[in-house]
Parts: sequence; structure tokens; C-alpha cells
Amino acid sequence: MNTGINSGDTAWILISTALVMLMTPAVGFFYAGMVRKKNVLSTLTMSFVLLALVSVQWVVIGYTLSFGPDMGGIIGSLKWAGLTAVGQTPNASYAATIPHLAFMIFQMMFAAITVALIVGSVVERMKFSAFLIFSLLWATLVYDPIAHWVWGVGGWLRQLGALDFAGGTVVHVNAGISALALVLVLGKRKGYGKDNMEPHNIPHVVLGAALLWFGWFGFNGGSALAANGLATSAFVVTNVAAAAAALTWILLAWRERKPSALGFATGAVVGLVAITPASGYVTPLAAIAIGAIAATCSYYAIKLRMRLRVDESLDVLGCHGVGGMVGAVLTGVFASTAVNAAGANGLLYGNPKLVLIQAAAVSVTLVYGFTVTWVLAKVIDKTIGLRVTEKEEDVGLDMSQHAETAYALR
Repeated sequence: MNTGINSGDTAWILISTALVMLMTPAVGFFYAGMVRKKNVLSTLTMSFVLLALVSVQWVVIGYTLSFGPDMGGIIGSLKWAGLTAVGQTPNASYAATIPHLAFMIFQMMFAAITVALIVGSVVERMKFSAFLIFSLLWATLVYDPIAHWVWGVGGWLRQLGALDFAGGTVVHVNAGISALALVLVLGKRKGYGKDNMEPHNIPHVVLGAALLWFGWFGFNGGSALAANGLATSAFVVTNVAAAAAALTWILLAWRERKPSALGFATGAVVGLVAITPASGYVTPLAAIAIGAIAATCSYYAIKLRMRLRVDESLDVLGCHGVGGMVGAVLTGVFASTAVNAAGANGLLYGNPKLVLIQAAAVSVTLVYGFTVTWVLAKVIDKTIGLRVTEKEEDVGLDMSQHAETAYALR
């Protein structure tokens, strides 16, 4: 028996890993409910398949690029490729009381869901083959480097002092801005602004949001990497921020029309996004403020997107990008070493510099994520093409890409 391993910590991380795993198909249901019924299976499949694709990529090369021995603060070396030297004993640099393999697979689920978030921007028009190639390249060239910068030992943003407890910049800002870049190359859906593109199944959206809320306790609570007080604190603020954001969204929508289930579900997800970077550093009262502020910003960002007629279909940028940015910057305001001694004090506790560091980390992620994604999308578009044909789009991607239908009528 390895004396460095704590069985309680290990059990919590394995449970958290399972919770985060559930979030990838949950995203699929969340998105699938918002598309037309001819594209339901396509949307679900694009999300769920990433669990398989990224799992293999992570073992072969993704983990070592993200967390392997540092090379100049920019990327991990290939020393851990194929999980070489990643075994059942702990790696004290990341988590001293759980097997290194447990830390590895916990982080694998983060990588998988980050790519899955981008699906919401390209539904109903992107070729499945192009999507798979894009996802593999994006995970390797965008997600892995940014994960190393922020979380890897020696990563330059980590060295700068940037705080991201569970993925505000690495996951949500990164996915949000990359979604925008991909859409700008892909183009609008046929009939956008003219045809009826209302959500076909809002109960699916609510189901997806509920499963995401459930899984997020592992996402944030598990990021403490131990079954301890910090995990409990992260668990509590995760719930409170989601609640505050969902209620704020309902109130904002009520001023203009009836409160909707879709709005409540969206608000809850925005709150979960926003608390992600802050979850290991802030108090419950701060979490309420973060959730409410993020919901307000995201609500009006989505209205602006609609006014500009940008077909970023399911508002990955508005929900995840804006929510992640707000949460990351507000971490610099509300962070307290009384919550986590390994963190830092923020603006309200006498350290305005942390806001600048957080803003810098967000800015770097925005620039790098957008630029590399745009280049990847252009290259794929010029080679195999990103879009289905107009006829395939009319028929729907369920039939044209998968030869299946979600709802068989007999």
C-alpha cells in the first residue's frame, strides 16, 4: 500500500470524475433541446462522441502537453506521453494524497467537456467529419497549451499569479471565444432570421441543465483534490451562484415578457460558469454577487448578439465566454485567503493587483483561443470543408450525417 494515498480523498476524486463525465452528455441534452427536431441526434452525437475522442487524445498526448514537465512555461514536455510514469503513486506537485492516475482522469473529463461546449455554436450545419478533425486539433493546439499556462507546474500564467480554481479561463472563456471564431468562418445557418428555429424540446434543455448543475459539484468541489473543507466550500458556493443567477435571469426576463423555463435553465448554467474560477476562493455571499452580476452581463450580451444577427446558434460565447470572463475578473475582486490560504486576497481585501492579473489571463486566453481557432477553421474549410451541403442542411443532419432520426413516426 502507498502510504501517501488517502482513501477518502481518492474516493472523492473518483466520484467527482464520474460527476464531470456526466456533464458531457448533459451538455448534449442541453443543446439538443434547443435545435430543430431534424438535428437532435446530430447535436447529441457531436457532444457525446467527444468523451471518446478526447479520452484517447488525453492518454496519448493531451495530458503530457497540459501537465507534463514544463518547457519554458509554455507547454508540457512529452515525457508523460502515453501516460509514461503516470501511475498509482501520487504526484506531489499536483495532488499528494491521490494516485497520479486519479488526477489524470479527473482532468481528462475537463478536457472533454471543454470541446463539447463549442458544439452549441455550430449545430445544424457543420459536417461531422470536419467536426471530429477540428475537435482533435483544437484539443491539442488550444486547450492543452492554455491548460498548461494556467494549471501546469511552471505555466507562465500560474507563475504570474492567475487564479482559476476549476476552469473559468481554461474551460469557459476558451470555449466561448473559440466558438465565435469558428462560427465566423462557418457562417450562418440557412434561413437564419427567416425560418422558424425555435427550440424543439425545452424539457431536454431543462434536463441537461439539471444534470449540469448536479455534475458541477464534482467539477468545482473535486478541484480541491481532497475531501476536505475547501471541497465543501466550493460545493456550497457552486450551488449558491447557480441559484442567484437563475433567479436574476428570471427577473430580467419577467420585465420584458413571461419568465421561461429556458431562461431559468440558461441562467443557472451561467451562474455555474461564473463561479467556476472563483469557487475555491470566495465566500457564499460573494458567490451570490458573482452569480447575479454574471447573469445580468450574459443576458444583455445575448440580446446584443441577436441584434447584431450573429448566428452563434446556442450562445456559447454569451453563456460560457461572458460568464467565464465575469467570473474570472470577479475572482480578482472577491478572492480571500480566509477561504483558501493557497490563493490570494482580491480587491476587497486590499489587493487590487489581482484584478489586473485576472484580466490579463482572460485577455491572453481570448487572443490565443480566437486566433488559433480561426486559423484551424480556415485550414479545414479550405481542405475538406466545414459545412454540409444546402440539401443536407435542408434534410437535417440527423439523416444526412448519421442516417437516423430522433423521432420515428409510425
